Amino acid sequence: MASHIGRDGIVKVGSATVAEVKSFSIEESADTVETTKMTDVARSHAITLTSFSGSLDCFWDETDTTGQGALTIGASVTLALYPEGDTTGDTYYSGTALVTGVSRSASFDGMVEASISVQGTGALTASTV
Repeated sequence: MASHIGRDGIVKVGSATVAEVKSFSIEESADTVETTKMTDVARSHAITLTSFSGSLDCFWDETDTTGQGALTIGASVTLALYPEGDTTGDTYYSGTALVTGVSRSASFDGMVEASISVQGTGALTASTV
């Protein structure tokens, strides 16, 4: 069984790598519908539609115009998440996503940070580099 170190992760918008990423998450889910008939003794269900959503946290970098700068409210982007890096053979996840939230925070004793939320539109695809 392989294990991986989070620091190898990369996020890309199109072909541009997003700068200063601290962390990211992606969640896939599926809707179900009940298919139980009157003569059944146990409930049964079937998958109908799938979806994905995610977020990324980074140190804010206003000079990253093709990465962080492309992740503006309402933008539709091609998002690729590489949990183990982008070396040949590495697994990554990609799909079209709508940017649904952007927040920035700053404190006197810390870095200025940005948090970006996305909602997938269409399927999330798992591939290898």
